[in-house]
This record gives sequence, C-alpha cells and structure tokens, in this order.
Amino acid sequence: MPLGNRLKELRAAKSLNQQQLGQLVGASRQTISLIERGDYNPSITLALRIAQVFETPVEEVFYLTGEEEA
Repeated sequence: MPLGNRLKELRAAKSLNQQQLGQLVGASRQTISLIERGDYNPSITLALRIAQVFETPVEEVFYLTGEEEA
C-alpha cells in the first residue's frame, strides 16, 4: 500500500526546513525531501522519530493511501 504523509504541512507549522528536520531526526535533507514526495518510505524508527518531533502519533504523520495492485 502506498504511504502518504503530512510531513510538509507539519514541518511548515513548526517553521522547520528540510535540513533542520533532518538534523533533529538523524536523516539527510535529501531523505526528508524523498519522504515528503512519497518517493521513499521511512523505517519504523525514522517514522517514530519524526512523529516525536511533531509531538503527535505516527498515524497523524503517515497514513495508507489505498491498495496497490498485485
């Protein structure tokens, strides 16, 4: 299933750029960019770190968008 996210929206609300968020969670700016675009699914650990930064459950940051065809 494709993974959607609200990362860009949450990041803007906290006035963080991609580089700053990456530093907070131990990832590169490029990784944050790929996650925001939906081109990369984060590990569970990274997803949890991101959710911690925004003080929200991981389900508020990431969500399933629908069924993939097999």
